Amino acid sequence: MPIEVAPELLGKLLVRDDGRVLRIVETEAYAQDDPAAHTFRGETARNRSMFGAPGHLYVYFSYGVHWCANLVCGPKGYGAGVLIRAGEPLAGIELMAQARNGVVLKQLCNGPGKLAQAMGINKAFDGMDVTGGDVITAMDDGYRPPGIVACPRIGISKAAEAPLRFLVSESPYVSKRASAR
Repeated sequence: MPIEVAPELLGKLLVRDDGRVLRIVETEAYAQDDPAAHTFRGETARNRSMFGAPGHLYVYFSYGVHWCANLVCGPKGYGAGVLIRAGEPLAGIELMAQARNGVVLKQLCNGPGKLAQAMGINKAFDGMDVTGGDVITAMDDGYRPPGIVACPRIGISKAAEAPLRFLVSESPYVSKRASAR
C-alpha cells in the first residue's frame, strides 16, 4: 500500500532509456479512501491506470500546466499510488536541463511537474511498466538515504495535514523543506 511504498521509494533510481537517471528524494502517498486521491470517487477514464497492476505509472496533467507521475502500488482494482515529487539528477543532466530550458541543477527535478518534464514523462507514459520496462524503469541500487522525514503533503486542499509526504531531510533537491511542527 502507498503508505509503506512511499518511504521505500526514497533513494531508488528512476532510469530512462536515453540515459536520464535520478534518485527519488521526495514522495507522497495516495490511497483510494483518501479524499485527496484522484481515485477517491472511483475509476474514470483519466485515473484508470491507478486501478491497474502495481509497478506501472499513472500519469496525469495537473492544473492544465504540467504532467505528474505516480507509481501504482495497490492491488489491481484498488486505486492507490505514490506521487514522485522530487529527484536528484544523476545522469543525462544535459538532457534534463534542455527539457527544462536550462534551469540550474537543484531546480531540474524539485517538484512533480519539473521532474516529469526533466525526465520527458508525458501522457504516453501512462500505464507503462517500470519494473523492467524498455523506456523507463524504477531500480534499487542498494543505496539507503539517511534521515527520512514524514510530513504533511503540499499542494492539496483535502486531507492536507496527514503525514503522507516523505522526503530525504538533508537533500537539497526536495521541492520544499519539511516544516518544523
